[in-house]
Amino acid sequence: MATKLDKQLKREIDVDGKPYMLAITPEGLKLTEKGKRKGQELSWKNLLGGQGAQATVLNASTEETETESE
Repeated sequence: MATKLDKQLKREIDVDGKPYMLAITPEGLKLTEKGKRKGQELSWKNLLGGQGAQATVLNASTEETETESE
């Protein structure tokens, strides 16, 4: 039997050598660069509805455009 998620759970992860904080809540996920307040949020409904994949593609194309213009 799995434990019910009823409060926030935080874990530190390493992505490309940079530390990030992952917060898992009953409402969804939030990934924030360690030491920062703003981050990427994704609700469980959006994840199940495919919005997470669309956001990933959109963010990747935006970052690519910004890199090309610099």
